Amino acid sequence: MKKPIKKPHIKRPKPIQGIKKFIPRRKPAINEVVREPTSGGMVFRRNKKNEIEILLIQDAKDRWTIPKGHIEEGESPKETAEREIREETGLQEMKVLNWLGKINFRYRRATSLVLMTTEIFLVQAKGDTSKLKPEDWMNGIAWFKANEALDKIEYEDIGKIILLGLKKIRHAGL
Repeated sequence: MKKPIKKPHIKRPKPIQGIKKFIPRRKPAINEVVREPTSGGMVFRRNKKNEIEILLIQDAKDRWTIPKGHIEEGESPKETAEREIREETGLQEMKVLNWLGKINFRYRRATSLVLMTTEIFLVQAKGDTSKLKPEDWMNGIAWFKANEALDKIEYEDIGKIILLGLKKIRHAGL
């Protein structure tokens, strides 16, 4: 008669304490869709060397972008662009020129899916363009030569709109 083969005893490790903090939690389900219409502008000027410069703001997350904000009730996208540029940059004199286009993006806010649409206008800065007054929440504001601005922009869609704006500036001889 054969002897039964004994299986070796396998010692199982104890569960690791605190492992839950390394496992991503499931986000709560989205229970509403919010539409947020916004408007802004690609603000430009010519410097002393007659080079085009573009005004960018640095948001609270250190991303460079164009001035823009929410459209208020009864306000047109063009009026919003002008108001937001004044509020966010301190520029008082400007000429809102062409509509450049619209960009759409979405993001999650708690249990909401936010669908944001931004209308963008070409805006020529007038008067004293060196007196900038950023809002408190901004991390920066500056004029950049066109190529530098394109390098700084962190949103691909806005970069494409800036290229379109530069083309319109050249064609119009602004």
